[in-house]
Amino acid sequence: MEQQLSFASMLMNFSGFNGSSKSAEAKCVERERQTLLNFKQGLIDASGMLSSWRDDDNNKDCCKWKGIECNNKTGHIDMLDLRGSEKHYLTGAINLTSLIDLQNMEHLDLSSNYDSSEMQIPEHIGSFKNLRYLNLSYIGLSGRIPYELGNLSKLEYLDLKANFLDGAIPSQLGNLTTSRYLDLSYNSEIEGQIPYQFRNLSQLQYLDLEGTYLSGAIPFKIGNLPILHTLMLGQDLDVKSMDTAWLSSLYSLTHLGLDSINNLGSSQHLLLTISKFFPNLRELSLTDRSFIVSSTSTVNSSSSLDTLHLSFNLLKSSVIFHWLFNFTNLRRLHLVANLLEGSIPDGFGKIMNYLEDLVISSNRLQGEIPASLGNICTLQRLYLKKNNLSGEISSLIKKISWCNKTGMLPNLSNLDLSFNRLTGEIPKSIGLLYELESLHLEENYLEGDIIESHLTNLTKLEELDLTGNLLSLKFGNTWVPSFQLYVLGLASCKLGPSFPSWIQTQSHLQFLDISDAGIDDFVPDWFWNKLQSIYAMNMSYNNLKGTIPNLPIKLTMNYEISVFLNSNQLKVKFLLFCHKFQYWTFPRTRFQI
Repeated sequence: MEQQLSFASMLMNFSGFNGSSKSAEAKCVERERQTLLNFKQGLIDASGMLSSWRDDDNNKDCCKWKGIECNNKTGHIDMLDLRGSEKHYLTGAINLTSLIDLQNMEHLDLSSNYDSSEMQIPEHIGSFKNLRYLNLSYIGLSGRIPYELGNLSKLEYLDLKANFLDGAIPSQLGNLTTSRYLDLSYNSEIEGQIPYQFRNLSQLQYLDLEGTYLSGAIPFKIGNLPILHTLMLGQDLDVKSMDTAWLSSLYSLTHLGLDSINNLGSSQHLLLTISKFFPNLRELSLTDRSFIVSSTSTVNSSSSLDTLHLSFNLLKSSVIFHWLFNFTNLRRLHLVANLLEGSIPDGFGKIMNYLEDLVISSNRLQGEIPASLGNICTLQRLYLKKNNLSGEISSLIKKISWCNKTGMLPNLSNLDLSFNRLTGEIPKSIGLLYELESLHLEENYLEGDIIESHLTNLTKLEELDLTGNLLSLKFGNTWVPSFQLYVLGLASCKLGPSFPSWIQTQSHLQFLDISDAGIDDFVPDWFWNKLQSIYAMNMSYNNLKGTIPNLPIKLTMNYEISVFLNSNQLKVKFLLFCHKFQYWTFPRTRFQI
């Protein structure tokens, strides 16, 4: 992602879009202002991204609206950038057709929003002849990629990543000879072959086709894509058809991913070719069910490699950790869903002390988590979930809390040790991990009390899951947490008998599980107003009482919503309320309609 954003920034600067050069002279064209207002009509803007898009006398100049940049001479809209984020995004109908009048637009970014209308890329997309940058990733597009995209002769950047696109890649995309960046990844229904016309993309620097259902030959030959620095391929492509001489000729290659490609591990000639890139490679991703630890012996060491993904392989022996000592400058290491056994070496954190991401989830690791991880002062994300790791949680937190005896791990934002065999009481010192945003300790053997001082200093916390432990949460009735949670899981912990009043302070909850939590109380009226953003809620197996009101809920998302309220004493007085949700469970719950 960092690579993608930096490259996008380069193209934006190249195109004259630097975010600070908004027009102070020409005002926007009235027809184009109306086009924007019409586009806004179908959108749901719960986070206020379009708050400046107002049709009033004091706000006529759309060139000053958020996400808009205009040509400072003509007033025509050059740029429409409404990229969403985790907390700020648009929903509803993202109607590309309604933007047809913005014919001077050079930059269009609607990525990371959520279209609920099953929108397809319209054929008239090819009429935006001035487009140089087009990003429609992560918005829920469906249907085929229109061949008319090949008419955008000025296009330099095309990102359609992570949608629901299907069918074959149109050969006309080979006409985008000025293109430098092309990402069609994670559209699992895209099928067929890589068009041989892609050989014409001589300016291409970034090509990502991972997560598609492409098959057949890899068509590139020596002389094709000569300045490529990022190549990501995957699925059923025929790795044996790859011209290793072509691969060897990519002298600018710094990022290589060959994921889920059949028989990758058995192609020793290809692995030897890849090993030659190691002096220049910064990122390498090799995932293949036939790739085993012996294959790694063909790969040389590297001081330049900062990202290594070897997830979803058959790596078994803990010898892999010692092999990794050849890459001492690694910043990101992913070994998810292998067959790793044994323990993490004691000295791992002393040698790999530049790591930011350490992800070794879903393996068979045993023993205690080594104290040396506390030496990795740069560590931001530690994921060790779904192993057989053991030891006292208090000892563990003490081990990972100190960074070269200078203080707590200063950058740790995500800690996931769930689904292991950790025991004991959670120490109050966990509250000194001030940067923590996500804490997952569910399904261990933890016990004891959690009081306010455990969590008071975790002001950035957004996810907390302690489900499946023998923990008692003892908070005062007037406690106001310093954080706002999106995810809260406390199933099988002891919260009751009173309904936890501190939840009233949490305004952004999307996932809530307080099932089997010993609550024997009436559900307060304020609680039902917390469902505006919820997508999953489980309060089953308590002794909740009261009546579910018929509330005028206005849900902001259009995904399926699950609610589990079974095995309580609730009365249900709603029909309008119920239709908002996809799944309800009410066995042994009283109904009143």
